Amino acid sequence: MAGKKHTSLDKVLGRLDQLDQANLQNLVQRLARERMLLESVFNTLQEGVLVIDADGEIDYANEAAMRLIGLKESDATGASLWRLVPGLRASLGDVATDEDQRRNSPLVTREFELNYPQPRVVRLYRVPFHEGPGGAMRYAIILTDITSEKQSTEELIENERVSSILLLAAGVAHELGNPLNSLTIHLQLIERRLKKMRGTKDGDALAESLRICSDEVARLDGIIRNFLEAIRPRPPDLAEVNVVEVIEDVLRFQSRELEDRGITIDGELPASTPVIMADRDQLKQVFFNLVKNAMEAMSPGGRLSVRVRADDDSVYVAFADTGSGIRAADMAKLFSPYHTTKQSGHGLGLMIVQRILRDHGGHVGIESKEGVGTVVTLQFPQKHRRVRMLK
Repeated sequence: MAGKKHTSLDKVLGRLDQLDQANLQNLVQRLARERMLLESVFNTLQEGVLVIDADGEIDYANEAAMRLIGLKESDATGASLWRLVPGLRASLGDVATDEDQRRNSPLVTREFELNYPQPRVVRLYRVPFHEGPGGAMRYAIILTDITSEKQSTEELIENERVSSILLLAAGVAHELGNPLNSLTIHLQLIERRLKKMRGTKDGDALAESLRICSDEVARLDGIIRNFLEAIRPRPPDLAEVNVVEVIEDVLRFQSRELEDRGITIDGELPASTPVIMADRDQLKQVFFNLVKNAMEAMSPGGRLSVRVRADDDSVYVAFADTGSGIRAADMAKLFSPYHTTKQSGHGLGLMIVQRILRDHGGHVGIESKEGVGTVVTLQFPQKHRRVRMLK
């Protein structure tokens, strides 16, 4: 029916000079209805539809296209697509300059990012056409918002990558446990034999060395245990916790390594800090990771400051180091898995910190300046605030 309808209209338009006023009025009404029908069809589409000339001037834009590129209806006709979407013309390649080239213009499809009126990922399809025989060259532009599709795909890929690396990390950590168990057994056997040498100079020296070895094995075992607990997602076992006590435990645990690296500690850890609802073991892993990161960023003589404060709703813990700082290019990738600036890093530390904070209803903030240092601030809701959040 549509084909016959358009053919009939073409015949009428072909003899306009023979129509009287009444027929002309009917024709105008018919053309208006045709236009309204086409407008309604194009405006029901979720895809944006644009018609532009070779200079990017917009001849037509449906409602979806205007929403995507932030174009007001009053400014639709005559606006330049190249000005509305900076960089798009360059990404599409040079537009043909003469008619012969335009007739052979290729179809173009691209994905690009829009920043205005809101961030979007858009797939563009461009096809050339003529306004009838011998008519001017125009380009139809079809815009499809693929933001959700791209995010879903990226999240799926990222989740698979995270699952794979965490599974591998768990396997490696488990394998490290076997030689540690063997070392523990042999150290116990050596300790029994040393009992016969107690009281002698050599016996006392060996006993001290044995104690250091046993402590280091226990420390490594604790690191592996905490790491396995952190990378295996599980809901936090919430209980009343004083963050100052947990921080002091972690600093005692890491005091020997801090001392060996020549790093001094100062802090403000008020005993009267309000309690929070938290998983004590998971908090230990968070603080351990942050202290470890700070240590590795500093040279001997560095200083690590730990500050705890509270307001009416939250408890804040800030770790400030005097290390090398973080480059601006790396700031946006800090919480991404596998992203690390360390030669031996796995890129999971801050990702684990962020996940644990989120599970606790908290937030992580990072400020850094190259050559000056980094401040990592953790915000935890106080107990009464956490209770309100859960209701």
